[in-house]
Amino acid sequence: MVQPLVIPEKERREVARHYREMLRAVDNILTQEDIKLSRQWMYQSIAKMLEKGEVMPTRRVIKHLRMAQVLVNEFGLGRSAILATILYDSLLAGSETLESIEKQFGPSVSIIVHGLCRAQDLYERNSAIETENFRQLLLTFAEDMRVILIMIADRLDTMRTLRDHADDEVRLKVAHEASNLYAPLAHRMGLYAIKTELEDLSLKYSNPQIYKEIAHKLNETKRSRDQYIASFIEPVKKKLEDAGFKFDIKGRTKSIHSIWNKMKKQNTPFENIYDLFAIRIILDTPVEKEKSECWQVYSIVTDMYMPNPKRLRDWLSIPKSNGYESLHITVMGNEGKWVEVQIRTRRMDEIAEKGVAAHWKYKGIKSESSGMDEWLKNLRTILENPEMNSKEVMDNFKLNLYDDDVFVFTPNGDLHKLKKGATVLDFAFAIHSGLGCRCVGAKVGGRNVPLKYVLLNGDQVEILTSANQSPKRDWLNIAVTSKARTKIKQSLKEEENKAADLGREALQRRMKNRKMEFDEAQIMKLARKHGFKFVSEFYQAISYERLDVIDLCEELVELDKHEETPELAALRSVDNFSKQTDLEKITSENDVLVIGDNVKNVQYSLAKCCNPIYGDNVFGFVSVTGGIKIHRDDCPNASQLKEKFDYRIIDVKWAGKSGKFDLATLRIVGKDDIGIVSNITSVISKENRVQMRSISVNSHDGMFEGTITVMVSDVAQLSQLIKKLQGVKGVIRAERL
Repeated sequence: MVQPLVIPEKERREVARHYREMLRAVDNILTQEDIKLSRQWMYQSIAKMLEKGEVMPTRRVIKHLRMAQVLVNEFGLGRSAILATILYDSLLAGSETLESIEKQFGPSVSIIVHGLCRAQDLYERNSAIETENFRQLLLTFAEDMRVILIMIADRLDTMRTLRDHADDEVRLKVAHEASNLYAPLAHRMGLYAIKTELEDLSLKYSNPQIYKEIAHKLNETKRSRDQYIASFIEPVKKKLEDAGFKFDIKGRTKSIHSIWNKMKKQNTPFENIYDLFAIRIILDTPVEKEKSECWQVYSIVTDMYMPNPKRLRDWLSIPKSNGYESLHITVMGNEGKWVEVQIRTRRMDEIAEKGVAAHWKYKGIKSESSGMDEWLKNLRTILENPEMNSKEVMDNFKLNLYDDDVFVFTPNGDLHKLKKGATVLDFAFAIHSGLGCRCVGAKVGGRNVPLKYVLLNGDQVEILTSANQSPKRDWLNIAVTSKARTKIKQSLKEEENKAADLGREALQRRMKNRKMEFDEAQIMKLARKHGFKFVSEFYQAISYERLDVIDLCEELVELDKHEETPELAALRSVDNFSKQTDLEKITSENDVLVIGDNVKNVQYSLAKCCNPIYGDNVFGFVSVTGGIKIHRDDCPNASQLKEKFDYRIIDVKWAGKSGKFDLATLRIVGKDDIGIVSNITSVISKENRVQMRSISVNSHDGMFEGTITVMVSDVAQLSQLIKKLQGVKGVIRAERL
């Protein structure tokens, strides 16, 4: 049990007050045991945080109590979500474990707490939008719907209290995420009022001047707008009462964010925005009469006011995937002003207000909305694609959130739902990836249509395929759904990688026939000469026969001739290097070694067993021929030489600056990914005054091991190169031999 005196009395009273308010909000959702134990654990977590030196931990606890009220009143969530929101501070503080939470409150609560803690961990790593951590955060959201809803409630509370934060940069970051992530999520969950509030608050902090201007103008015109809405509603209300309907009717004005979007889209000032008004008619009617009575009301309204048929939205016949049901029509009111009328029942309105949560039952984790489960499945497919960069992830994520639907049928009568604007190609990929890759067209209503045919509600589609068909790059201009575009990009990437491998093999064979050394650095230079940014594209061009390997071999020969410098002339290859005389006369102009007691101009050579370079810790060994061999201190033969021939060891140190290039051999181990050798050689080729002389790579069981011989001027340059090679994706280890 926690000691009461650990928590300051003032803070304890404040927490207790908010806890009582939360209990009044949740009504009878929690049991007496839940209340007793959660309160006890809450105080224990506060005490633990104070013990760790955290400043004002009660603020965070109070925030979660406010969130619990939002979850009940505005989201319609139940016991598991409420308890998880209150208790996950206990896990973060270390006062409880997931096992103890599951034991006391059940697995449903512990699952949510675990998801919330994962999200918290990612935020602590500063997970800005368009980062890899952010992708993981989205995947965490996609694991459990309640985690999404609780995180939306968290951000809603943050936005409502954001004015208290003094840091402008933090306010902008929070507002940006609210607009780009949480508002679309709320929209997808069916929480339209929350989505609107998040967008308005985001605009308030990201563009305060625009927000204040629109809010001011709305206030100035409030009286006239209220009068207009009242005059519009009055005759409609009378007609509905005469027809015997039981209903509520209310008017509202468009949100500030919505008005601002319309001003930008139409490039027009506030005064020219006419469709500022919306009317909602909520019917009290039995479930079996819902659709018929909604359409009757629709008929009454459109008899009174001229409708715009292009703005009819029928979510009665086929509800949205998040369960939203309503009938929307835009009509021309008095004074030529457009008014949107929303017609729904009391049950539909509850779903519209509380979103997907209204479809959930928390005895187990089951959703009554199969469409929402399908959305989560597609979302995970998008986020788990490793080929997509961060920007593509975010773009696809938002597109997937905001999509409208089109419903089409297979020849067998199976119903499929796709994003509005979807094509035959999207439909093929929606059924199966293999079918999409082989698709050549379709039959719709008995007539042949091309891949780019845009599907309409009610179309019956039969996909036509060919064994010779494969995805093309221009398919990306046809496909609009995230799933199809992701699969097309994956297939194109696989084809490009295969083509690059074939092109590389073709060039290697030709060079081997001509007894030419396969130098990746030189090939990279040749690729750039032909205008290719990446060597993989160069190999693809060879595979597609846009480049001739015979001509390329001739160009490589010429490239070697022109790029050879006097200082490297004798060191063009490892073979030439081995044929040099053992004793190299060093002149006073380029002598960089001081042997013994400041003795210079002595004959010496660099030992082949360890290939020392300028800057290495070295020693000299007097050979039987009278010359001096220079070895590295960590040479494999060093310990034996020093032990047996100590009297022939002399001190050696570097002096001046390195004026020549020396050989160094590197060992690289990594994952055998496609293109990794090209990436390694590309790094080497970009290094100033580094020449790659040879490369040998062997792969086995998904791993590769290779040796690379390079020419460098000193050990510092070599260390810098090794560091860059260790940073190449897929490289596990890079070291000097």
